[in-house]
Amino acid sequence: MPSTSSDLSADRPQKPAPGLAHVLLVEDDAILAMALEDALLRAGAGGVTICASVEQTMRALDSDERPDAIVLDVHLADRDDGWALAELVTMLGPRPPRIAFSTGSPESIPANVAALGPVFVKPYDPDDLVAALVEGRKSGLFTLLRRHGR
Repeated sequence: MPSTSSDLSADRPQKPAPGLAHVLLVEDDAILAMALEDALLRAGAGGVTICASVEQTMRALDSDERPDAIVLDVHLADRDDGWALAELVTMLGPRPPRIAFSTGSPESIPANVAALGPVFVKPYDPDDLVAALVEGRKSGLFTLLRRHGR
């Protein structure tokens, strides 16, 4: 069963960060999952649901609460193609969740799927992943110009 974060951290912001009300964290390494959850909560995520398998992830995606962002491990305990979840997630409606990949083997992600979000190669700093998720929702003229290298 997926685990959901509780509101035990005293140093968490009062309001969820824009675009991080709910994060789905698909990671079967419990220590890395806890480190990522902590970084997300410190950054203002309203809640984090941790799933250790594709099966748990499918149940979480079937719930009424749609995630704003999804962090996907590529090799999970029950499947070696966790990246396939990214393709599924892009079909969740007109405004699909942001995607970030977390993997020790980035070469196993097909190029067209890797283009859906940043790829973080383990080991990495959890704060870097969180920054990419937060940055990914910013909009406006300066962000647009930065994306186009101006």
